[in-house]
Amino acid sequence: MPFSESRPPTGLDAYLAPGPSSFTDFVTANAPHLLPGRVPEGLAPRSGDDLGVPHGTTIVALVFNEGVVIAGDRRATSGNVIAQRDIEKIFITDGYSAVGIAGSAGIAIQMVRLFTVDLEHYEKTEGVPLSLDGKSNKLAGMVAQNLGAAMQGFVVVPLFVGYDTEAEPAKAGRIVTYDATGGRYDEWLGYHSVGSGSVFAKSSLKKIHKTDADLATTVRNAIEALYDAADDDSATGGPDLTRRIYPVVVSITGAEGAVRRSEEEIEAVVRDVVARRTEHPDGG
Repeated sequence: MPFSESRPPTGLDAYLAPGPSSFTDFVTANAPHLLPGRVPEGLAPRSGDDLGVPHGTTIVALVFNEGVVIAGDRRATSGNVIAQRDIEKIFITDGYSAVGIAGSAGIAIQMVRLFTVDLEHYEKTEGVPLSLDGKSNKLAGMVAQNLGAAMQGFVVVPLFVGYDTEAEPAKAGRIVTYDATGGRYDEWLGYHSVGSGSVFAKSSLKKIHKTDADLATTVRNAIEALYDAADDDSATGGPDLTRRIYPVVVSITGAEGAVRRSEEEIEAVVRDVVARRTEHPDGG
């Protein structure tokens, strides 16, 4: 598509006129065809399965004594085929929030990128960052806008985590879940998982995770849960020691903000988990 055709049709006036602080609302009003999940006119509806769209799988989130951790495996599948072995499903969206994606990978990645731009746009126009509830509600609206595509099989189910700088430290780490209609739900158990391996990951976390754990223990628990999910779910990728492909892990605390844990740190934890599971396959 030529650059001129991809721009909103309203001309320069739309960019200079006063309006809402939401970048998503601006695009919705002036160029709705550029939003994730919108089907161009004249294109017959097809299902995600018919098109062989890659799907992201298991994401886990855990609250701990300093904040929250989110982690995801690296496999994307298309039916029974591994579409990509090293896809990244965890995205830092601003200094104190992150999103993990499950579902139709292409639409999900577009949605998270637009969400990230929207948060930055709001902070620049208003002079203050959006509140944590505001961020989670904004993401809920974007998921709801994808409902038409979801009904055709292009479902996107994000998992939102953040650190509420206005809350007391013991309650600052937050996990928010969504359904395909944009329903928003706060998770108060201290852990959650989405994706095809989520039932196995949550069963693992139910037994091993404590919300008063430290960061190192929480990171290990996240990797243990992803290992258990990969053990029972073919769409979830386990750690690949040969190719050195390991889960992506992000921690969010009041002191450091959102930080992607280094590959060296995660590799060390993964190798220790694999070594122990070699001796005790059931994780006992």
